[in-house]
Amino acid sequence: MSVSAQPFQFATAAYLTRVENQRATTVTELLECLKSASDGAIFYHTFQTLGRHHFLTEGFSNDFAQWTLAALNQPELAERLGSVDIRDYLSIAELRTDLCRMVGEFCEDHSREAQNSAFEPFYFCQTVEVVQPLPWDARTLAGFRAGLERLSHASFYYHFIASRLRLQLRTNDFSNWFQTALGLPQLAATADRIDIYTNTLDTARRELVELVDKEIG
Repeated sequence: MSVSAQPFQFATAAYLTRVENQRATTVTELLECLKSASDGAIFYHTFQTLGRHHFLTEGFSNDFAQWTLAALNQPELAERLGSVDIRDYLSIAELRTDLCRMVGEFCEDHSREAQNSAFEPFYFCQTVEVVQPLPWDARTLAGFRAGLERLSHASFYYHFIASRLRLQLRTNDFSNWFQTALGLPQLAATADRIDIYTNTLDTARRELVELVDKEIG
């Protein structure tokens, strides 16, 4: 079994939510906010939604879709926004462009409905990440597996989902280490394909453990 000169440092993180100075009460206002919102806010309402609702495998996967359905009663737009798969994007700019396109098309096709006031406003938020290294790391795949079993939901989320913004959305911390430190590109690719929509954090972790077990053989 290969030993990496670059250990995997397990960590955990806490997220302090900060409400921005943007809010939307109509679909038209949502479009204008999407155009100017920070990258952190776009990330919060899409990627980080998965962490906040990690125990759910049904329903809309981002806050924009949920709001357009629950507060505006616009199921057509909600379905479109809910179809966004964040794994398809390599940058927040690309994700923002598609969100704006979907909302903009709705405004053009349903100009009257786009002006309807919501039952409650949509407040744009983002988080401040506070990271704490854990007192263990891994230099081998077996050591990684042992460390993985000990991770809390917060730690697994930090390495598997939140890391995508840190790594420019290309992958997660685990796959990055498999590829760069252990020279295991197939394991890296397979781990990166674990479905973060149909899995909870617990079941995603179990899938990853099974993949590592198979690699260890």
